[in-house]
Amino acid sequence: MMQICDSYSQKHSLFNAMNRFIGAVNNMDQTVMVPSLLRDVPLLLEELDSGGGGCGEGDPQLSPGDAGAFFSRRDMYSHYLLLKSIRNDIEWGVLQPGAEEASRKKDKLSGGPAVDISRGLPEAGEEEDLEKQFHYHLSGLHTVLSKLTRKANVLTNRYKQEIGFSNWGH
Repeated sequence: MMQICDSYSQKHSLFNAMNRFIGAVNNMDQTVMVPSLLRDVPLLLEELDSGGGGCGEGDPQLSPGDAGAFFSRRDMYSHYLLLKSIRNDIEWGVLQPGAEEASRKKDKLSGGPAVDISRGLPEAGEEEDLEKQFHYHLSGLHTVLSKLTRKANVLTNRYKQEIGFSNWGH
């Protein structure tokens, strides 16, 4: 199997960010043998800020009275399901509800696929705007994928801590 060097410029590529996220979620999925154990276990904000560096390395203690420390009202099980769902969307695409049905209705009514030729090519100002939009969304997607990767790693480490395998897989 061929190894790909992760140079500085490649480190910030969207493709590598997606691969890191998918790898983290696959690792989480393989580690979490009993997902129901994640129910009612909060994911703390401090755990995400520290990057989930490891189990037992300055992990904050759970304090039930400190509601401000929770990442959100969701428990770890909800985060687990969300991360798996996002991974599936990345790997298999997002099927928008009703999109196929609307497309089939247009085909039946027009006698073929609908093609909008009235728009033509974009003007120069629109191209610059599209480039700015692309870079804005690319940067945002990279940031979100990095946060989701960190969340998957934190959840995996926290699960190991909860079931008592603090050095498992290291």
